[in-house]
Amino acid sequence: MPRFRPTMTPATRMGLSIAAALTLYGVSFGALATASGFTFWQAVALSALLFSGGSQFAIIGVVAAGGSGPAALGASTLLSARNTIYGVQMKALLDPSGWRRYVAAQLTIDESAANAMVQTDPAESRRGFWVTGIASYLGWNAATMFGAALGDVIGDPETLGLDGAVVAAFLGLLWPRLRSREPWALAVLAALVTMLTMPVLPPGVPVMVAAAAAVLWSVAGRRRRGSLAPEEDS
Repeated sequence: MPRFRPTMTPATRMGLSIAAALTLYGVSFGALATASGFTFWQAVALSALLFSGGSQFAIIGVVAAGGSGPAALGASTLLSARNTIYGVQMKALLDPSGWRRYVAAQLTIDESAANAMVQTDPAESRRGFWVTGIASYLGWNAATMFGAALGDVIGDPETLGLDGAVVAAFLGLLWPRLRSREPWALAVLAALVTMLTMPVLPPGVPVMVAAAAAVLWSVAGRRRRGSLAPEEDS
Protein backbone atom coordinates (compact mmCIF):
# COMPACT_ATOMS: atom_id res chain seq x y z
CA MET A 1 0.00 0.00 0.00
CA PRO A 2 1.34 3.48 -0.85
CA ARG A 3 2.98 5.37 2.01
CA PHE A 4 1.42 8.61 3.17
CA ARG A 5 3.06 11.62 4.74
CA PRO A 6 2.20 12.02 8.41
CA THR A 7 1.24 15.66 7.83
CA MET A 8 -2.37 16.59 7.09
CA THR A 9 -2.15 17.72 3.48
CA PRO A 10 -5.14 19.32 1.71
CA ALA A 11 -5.93 16.05 -0.07
CA THR A 12 -5.80 14.15 3.22
CA ARG A 13 -8.08 16.61 5.00
CA MET A 14 -10.53 16.55 2.13
CA GLY A 15 -10.51 12.76 2.02
CA LEU A 16 -11.17 12.40 5.74
CA SER A 17 -13.97 14.98 5.59
CA ILE A 18 -15.61 13.13 2.72
CA ALA A 19 -15.30 9.83 4.56
CA ALA A 20 -16.94 11.29 7.65
CA ALA A 21 -19.92 12.46 5.61
CA LEU A 22 -20.28 9.12 3.83
CA THR A 23 -20.15 7.26 7.13
CA LEU A 24 -23.39 8.94 8.19
CA TYR A 25 -25.09 7.64 5.07
CA GLY A 26 -23.75 4.18 5.88
CA VAL A 27 -25.76 4.15 9.11
CA SER A 28 -28.86 5.08 7.12
CA PHE A 29 -28.22 2.35 4.58
CA GLY A 30 -27.77 -0.37 7.18
CA ALA A 31 -30.95 0.59 9.03
CA LEU A 32 -33.00 0.89 5.86
CA ALA A 33 -31.70 -2.38 4.44
CA THR A 34 -32.73 -4.51 7.41
CA ALA A 35 -35.97 -2.58 7.87
CA SER A 36 -36.78 -3.32 4.22
CA GLY A 37 -36.38 -7.07 4.63
CA PHE A 38 -32.65 -7.71 4.25
CA THR A 39 -30.84 -9.67 6.93
CA PHE A 40 -27.96 -8.18 8.91
CA TRP A 41 -25.38 -10.14 6.94
CA GLN A 42 -26.98 -9.35 3.59
CA ALA A 43 -26.72 -5.64 4.38
CA VAL A 44 -23.11 -6.06 5.50
CA ALA A 45 -22.25 -8.06 2.36
CA LEU A 46 -23.75 -5.39 0.09
CA SER A 47 -21.52 -2.73 1.60
CA ALA A 48 -18.40 -4.90 1.71
CA LEU A 49 -18.70 -6.27 -1.82
CA LEU A 50 -20.58 -3.60 -3.78
CA PHE A 51 -19.48 -0.43 -1.93
CA SER A 52 -21.44 2.01 -4.08
CA GLY A 53 -23.93 4.08 -2.13
CA GLY A 54 -26.33 4.97 -4.92
CA SER A 55 -26.39 1.42 -6.28
CA GLN A 56 -26.94 -0.03 -2.81
CA PHE A 57 -29.87 2.29 -2.10
CA ALA A 58 -31.29 1.37 -5.51
CA ILE A 59 -31.21 -2.33 -4.63
CA ILE A 60 -33.03 -1.99 -1.34
CA GLY A 61 -35.45 0.53 -2.82
CA VAL A 62 -36.46 -1.82 -5.65
CA VAL A 63 -36.76 -4.82 -3.34
CA ALA A 64 -38.74 -2.85 -0.75
CA ALA A 65 -41.16 -1.78 -3.49
CA GLY A 66 -41.78 -5.42 -4.41
CA GLY A 67 -39.38 -5.63 -7.35
CA SER A 68 -37.58 -8.81 -8.31
CA GLY A 69 -33.92 -9.61 -7.71
CA PRO A 70 -32.97 -9.21 -11.40
CA ALA A 71 -34.72 -5.82 -11.51
CA ALA A 72 -32.82 -4.65 -8.44
CA LEU A 73 -29.53 -5.93 -9.87
CA GLY A 74 -30.20 -4.29 -13.22
CA ALA A 75 -30.96 -0.91 -11.67
CA SER A 76 -27.85 -1.14 -9.51
CA THR A 77 -25.66 -2.10 -12.46
CA LEU A 78 -26.86 0.78 -14.60
CA LEU A 79 -26.27 3.27 -11.79
CA SER A 80 -22.76 1.97 -11.15
CA ALA A 81 -21.76 1.94 -14.82
CA ARG A 82 -20.12 5.34 -14.34
CA ASN A 83 -17.46 3.66 -12.20
CA THR A 84 -16.11 2.11 -15.40
CA ILE A 85 -15.22 5.60 -16.63
CA TYR A 86 -13.70 6.46 -13.26
CA GLY A 87 -11.66 3.25 -13.44
CA VAL A 88 -10.11 4.26 -16.75
CA GLN A 89 -9.29 7.71 -15.39
CA MET A 90 -7.79 6.34 -12.17
CA LYS A 91 -5.69 3.81 -14.12
CA ALA A 92 -4.15 6.65 -16.11
CA LEU A 93 -3.73 8.88 -13.06
CA LEU A 94 -2.50 6.38 -10.46
CA ASP A 95 -1.16 3.52 -12.58
CA PRO A 96 -1.48 0.92 -9.79
CA SER A 97 0.27 -2.40 -10.26
CA GLY A 98 -0.07 -5.92 -8.88
CA TRP A 99 -2.58 -6.42 -6.10
CA ARG A 100 -3.03 -2.67 -5.76
CA ARG A 101 -5.08 -2.68 -8.96
CA TYR A 102 -7.74 -4.83 -7.32
CA VAL A 103 -7.80 -2.69 -4.19
CA ALA A 104 -7.99 0.48 -6.29
CA ALA A 105 -10.88 -0.98 -8.30
CA GLN A 106 -12.84 -1.65 -5.11
CA LEU A 107 -12.14 1.84 -3.77
CA THR A 108 -13.03 3.66 -6.99
CA ILE A 109 -16.17 5.65 -6.20
CA ASP A 110 -17.36 9.15 -7.06
CA GLU A 111 -15.68 10.71 -4.05
CA SER A 112 -12.26 9.03 -4.25
CA ALA A 113 -12.04 9.73 -7.98
CA ALA A 114 -13.09 13.35 -7.51
CA ASN A 115 -10.55 13.99 -4.76
CA ALA A 116 -7.82 12.52 -6.93
CA MET A 117 -8.74 14.50 -10.02
CA VAL A 118 -9.02 17.92 -8.36
CA GLN A 119 -5.43 17.80 -7.08
CA THR A 120 -2.72 19.44 -9.17
CA ASP A 121 0.23 17.55 -7.68
CA PRO A 122 0.55 13.86 -8.72
CA ALA A 123 1.52 12.82 -5.19
CA GLU A 124 -1.50 14.62 -3.77
CA SER A 125 -3.72 12.96 -6.36
CA ARG A 126 -2.59 9.53 -5.23
CA ARG A 127 -2.91 10.52 -1.59
CA GLY A 128 -6.39 11.95 -2.15
CA PHE A 129 -7.58 8.78 -3.82
CA TRP A 130 -6.20 6.34 -1.26
CA VAL A 131 -7.13 8.35 1.83
CA THR A 132 -10.66 8.97 0.59
CA GLY A 133 -11.15 5.41 -0.61
CA ILE A 134 -9.77 3.59 2.43
CA ALA A 135 -11.34 5.87 5.04
CA SER A 136 -14.70 5.82 3.24
CA TYR A 137 -14.68 2.04 2.88
CA LEU A 138 -13.87 1.44 6.54
CA GLY A 139 -16.34 4.06 7.76
CA TRP A 140 -19.14 2.98 5.42
CA ASN A 141 -18.86 -0.68 6.38
CA ALA A 142 -18.63 -0.01 10.11
CA ALA A 143 -21.63 2.31 9.89
CA THR A 144 -23.57 -0.27 7.88
CA MET A 145 -23.08 -2.81 10.68
CA PHE A 146 -24.28 -0.31 13.25
CA GLY A 147 -27.26 0.74 11.15
CA ALA A 148 -28.19 -2.86 10.32
CA ALA A 149 -28.26 -3.75 14.02
CA LEU A 150 -30.40 -0.66 14.62
CA GLY A 151 -32.75 -1.67 11.82
CA ASP A 152 -33.39 -5.04 13.45
CA VAL A 153 -34.54 -3.21 16.59
CA ILE A 154 -36.75 -0.75 14.72
CA GLY A 155 -38.75 -3.41 12.85
CA ASP A 156 -41.46 -2.02 10.56
CA PRO A 157 -39.95 0.81 8.45
CA GLU A 158 -43.26 2.64 8.25
CA THR A 159 -43.36 3.23 12.02
CA LEU A 160 -40.60 5.84 11.77
CA GLY A 161 -41.07 6.77 8.13
CA LEU A 162 -38.07 4.78 6.95
CA ASP A 163 -39.95 3.71 3.84
CA GLY A 164 -39.60 7.29 2.59
CA ALA A 165 -36.09 7.70 3.97
CA VAL A 166 -34.70 5.53 1.17
CA VAL A 167 -35.61 8.24 -1.30
CA ALA A 168 -34.34 11.01 0.99
CA ALA A 169 -30.97 9.30 1.54
CA PHE A 170 -30.60 8.61 -2.17
CA LEU A 171 -31.31 12.24 -2.99
CA GLY A 172 -28.76 13.25 -0.36
CA LEU A 173 -26.10 11.33 -2.26
CA LEU A 174 -27.14 12.86 -5.59
CA TRP A 175 -27.63 16.49 -4.50
CA PRO A 176 -23.94 17.55 -4.45
CA ARG A 177 -23.62 16.38 -8.08
CA LEU A 178 -26.43 18.59 -9.40
CA ARG A 179 -24.23 21.62 -10.02
CA SER A 180 -24.88 22.28 -13.71
CA ARG A 181 -27.75 22.20 -16.17
CA GLU A 182 -26.98 18.77 -17.65
CA PRO A 183 -27.32 16.80 -14.36
CA TRP A 184 -30.58 18.64 -13.66
CA ALA A 185 -31.86 17.79 -17.15
CA LEU A 186 -30.94 14.15 -16.62
CA ALA A 187 -32.70 14.12 -13.26
CA VAL A 188 -35.88 15.55 -14.78
CA LEU A 189 -35.72 13.06 -17.67
CA ALA A 190 -35.28 10.11 -15.30
CA ALA A 191 -38.15 11.32 -13.11
CA LEU A 192 -40.49 11.70 -16.10
CA VAL A 193 -39.61 8.28 -17.50
CA THR A 194 -40.17 6.70 -14.09
CA MET A 195 -43.54 8.39 -13.63
CA LEU A 196 -44.74 7.38 -17.10
CA THR A 197 -43.66 3.75 -16.83
CA MET A 198 -44.68 3.01 -13.22
CA PRO A 199 -48.37 2.36 -14.05
CA VAL A 200 -47.54 -0.20 -16.75
CA LEU A 201 -44.32 -1.93 -15.64
CA PRO A 202 -43.56 -4.22 -12.65
CA PRO A 203 -41.89 -2.70 -9.54
CA GLY A 204 -38.20 -2.02 -10.09
CA VAL A 205 -38.34 -2.02 -13.88
CA PRO A 206 -39.18 1.73 -14.20
CA VAL A 207 -35.94 2.53 -12.38
CA MET A 208 -34.00 0.44 -14.88
CA VAL A 209 -35.73 2.11 -17.82
CA ALA A 210 -35.05 5.58 -16.39
CA ALA A 211 -31.39 4.74 -15.79
CA ALA A 212 -31.05 3.41 -19.34
CA ALA A 213 -32.63 6.59 -20.71
CA ALA A 214 -30.17 8.70 -18.73
CA VAL A 215 -27.22 6.67 -20.05
CA LEU A 216 -28.45 7.07 -23.65
CA TRP A 217 -28.89 10.83 -23.07
CA SER A 218 -25.29 11.12 -21.81
CA VAL A 219 -23.86 9.11 -24.71
CA ALA A 220 -25.81 11.16 -27.25
CA GLY A 221 -24.66 14.38 -25.60
CA ARG A 222 -21.00 13.38 -25.74
CA ARG A 223 -21.28 12.41 -29.39
CA ARG A 224 -23.02 15.67 -30.21
CA ARG A 225 -20.31 17.70 -28.48
CA GLY A 226 -17.65 15.67 -30.22
CA SER A 227 -19.16 16.33 -33.64
CA LEU A 228 -19.35 20.07 -32.95
CA ALA A 229 -15.73 20.37 -31.74
CA PRO A 230 -14.05 20.41 -35.20
CA GLU A 231 -16.47 23.08 -36.42
CA GLU A 232 -15.60 25.28 -33.46
CA ASP A 233 -11.85 24.89 -34.11
CA SER A 234 -12.15 25.70 -37.81
